[in-house]
Amino acid sequence: MLTRSSVMLCAAAALALAGCSSGDDGKAAEPTDETVVTATVSDPPPSPASPSPSLSPSSSASSGASASPSASVPASARPTPVPVTGPDQKLVTMTVSGGFAGVNREVILRGDGTVRTTDSGESAVRRTTTAQFTTLRTLLGDPALADVPAFAIDMGSADKFQYTLQFDGRTVMTDRSADEPALDRLIGALEKWLPAN
Repeated sequence: MLTRSSVMLCAAAALALAGCSSGDDGKAAEPTDETVVTATVSDPPPSPASPSPSLSPSSSASSGASASPSASVPASARPTPVPVTGPDQKLVTMTVSGGFAGVNREVILRGDGTVRTTDSGESAVRRTTTAQFTTLRTLLGDPALADVPAFAIDMGSADKFQYTLQFDGRTVMTDRSADEPALDRLIGALEKWLPAN
């Protein structure tokens, strides 16, 4: 007798296996990142007296997919430069504050390729090269930034710098204590524009 959960399991397995067929050249076909399968099972699990085949997360995770909400971003997604809508557009604003000396510094990247920095009340505006502007926009276009939490500060730590970034309609606050490689690359690239102390 087929239960709702076994039908759902069979359907999910069939969809997962559909991407495992051989290509025309006899080699394994490349997995597509376009299909996301979501299944919700509300039936209780089968009792131990009636064993059934299982589909463990580890057997389906080999394709690079994840069961987390961030699985909507394809594993092979490559960062692409964020688009520019106009010269006055603020692509990213980063404020660095705190630390032992109590600094307050700011970097703003604008759509015209200029970078405005403010440090200790002194402002400066510099122009990026085409390559630098593309690099910064590509760092902003990294899909992994979508998974960065809005607040990642170690409240038990004192005298760390706090970074507040505004980009893509969101605000992210961090002290860089969490492992967020995409965010760390962006912060590192923006910090290079600040005047040396």
